[in-house]
Amino acid sequence: MSQLSFRPMILADLDAVLAIENAAYSHPWSRGIFTDGLKSYDCWLMFEDGVQVGHGVIQLILDEAHLLNITVTPTAQGRGLGRALLEHLMRRASELKAGECFLEVRQSNQAAFRLYDAYGFNEIGRRRDYYPAPGGGREDALVMACTLFD
Repeated sequence: MSQLSFRPMILADLDAVLAIENAAYSHPWSRGIFTDGLKSYDCWLMFEDGVQVGHGVIQLILDEAHLLNITVTPTAQGRGLGRALLEHLMRRASELKAGECFLEVRQSNQAAFRLYDAYGFNEIGRRRDYYPAPGGGREDALVMACTLFD
């Protein structure tokens, strides 16, 4: 069985983070977004047997958490690592005294939607034309929320 571990992200991690981000998404976050995020967000790395396989970013605003990014490298997807990373980030949000977590997910990202739904997130709204769509145009975001428990 593999060993998962987590640690806070630092600036020196960004090359590896961007490699995973670029492999996983058609519209990845840029180095600048991550650099700015390290100053004000809670950014984490996930390792499987010592190999970096994912990262996640949450923002705390008063008693609310906002899941801004959760990424697992494509070669490691489909094995429950996204769930493990989500659970780590939600524990972290609870430690930081968040009572709820909010997120936006691409309407077309059904794997992520199923992950969030299985965890206990509920769809509470929609942001029309929120994301750039692959190949041009725009795509709706589904807004989801979950109550956090200690």
